[in-house]
Amino acid sequence: MATPAPNPQGPSLSMRLKSAMIMGMTGLVSKCFLYGFNRVEVTGLSRFLDILDSRRDPANRQRGLLTVSNHVSVLDDPVVWGILPLRYTFDPSNLRWTLGAADICFANKFLTNFFTHGQVLPCHRLKHSPFGGPFQPALGQAIRLLSTPLPLPPHHQTYTTTGRDTHPSPLIHGAFRRHSWVHVFPEGCVHQHAAADMRYFKWGLARLILEAEPRPDVLPMFVDGTQRLMPEDRGFPRFLPRVGKTVRVAFGEVLDYERTFGDLKRRWDGLVRRERERVGGSNGGGGASGAGIRDGKGVDGMALVGKEAGAVSAPGDLPTEELMYGKEAQEIRIEVALRMRAEILKVRKALGGYPEPEPAFGLAETWRLDDDIEAKKYKSRVDGSDINQD
Repeated sequence: MATPAPNPQGPSLSMRLKSAMIMGMTGLVSKCFLYGFNRVEVTGLSRFLDILDSRRDPANRQRGLLTVSNHVSVLDDPVVWGILPLRYTFDPSNLRWTLGAADICFANKFLTNFFTHGQVLPCHRLKHSPFGGPFQPALGQAIRLLSTPLPLPPHHQTYTTTGRDTHPSPLIHGAFRRHSWVHVFPEGCVHQHAAADMRYFKWGLARLILEAEPRPDVLPMFVDGTQRLMPEDRGFPRFLPRVGKTVRVAFGEVLDYERTFGDLKRRWDGLVRRERERVGGSNGGGGASGAGIRDGKGVDGMALVGKEAGAVSAPGDLPTEELMYGKEAQEIRIEVALRMRAEILKVRKALGGYPEPEPAFGLAETWRLDDDIEAKKYKSRVDGSDINQD
């Protein structure tokens, strides 16, 4: 049975104006701050702008765009995007979606409205919330933003992250947000290391790379200098950023997906196929989007379209425990995260001036020394870096 086309209606004029103003003015302020009070070095910007230009019309996009970078300051997003020319910053349909800390960005009605229109998805941090982890609703929303849009039933045009909150799904206007751009900071926290080395990458990143359908374009980025604008050990006035610093932003090239992740994608598709056969599904399809349905829902609680009619489930839905917590699934995600981290380290190396990275920092087990530190801001026992869980 053919999948019906998603509703082509775009967001209301009010919603588009709010998003354009919030994202545009934020971009303008970021640009004025970066270029008016600091020195900025950007590598690969023209190549990145060519990518954005090719994606200007959602109807012509063939796949989603996933950008991935290190995270060195609370200013990284949105300030880093001040490097974009203003003609891009007032066009939210061609700007990034990202994940933001739910307890900060969505702490009250005003902030929720601001960040929702600023194309931020509410993300819970597992260290401080029982609703966190790689299978939370924000990840499912991000995977589907990268993917070919499917129709959304009216009763699933909102979603919840805790069972008590309610957020409008950006997937309501699937054709308008077809194959969106999603940016993530997979370190999962601000990590201010003296030599701009990186922590391990959290495995939710692997879900975006493996489960989006079709395969997204994946582009590594490296950021340095914003940690000097807002150092975690800064004194009074703590709330004000510092000026007169050098900020470096480097865009890599879109990765050759097959060469970088192809073998892992095939392993993942094979695991999904075996699990679908094990639970008796016969929907067809080779990726996560062809998986069977557990209790008529995906892992983030959104019902899938056309179960009884045999339609495929939505990208990002994991119908069995094995696909979520099984040994092979975890091994695949770990390796994807390691390879993505290695690609960003290549961009870092190409800039020059940085020491060789510490290989052990890419492993989750390296950071277990920090696991019992409950503070949201602390100095790492592993590498002496300043950590901010915001």
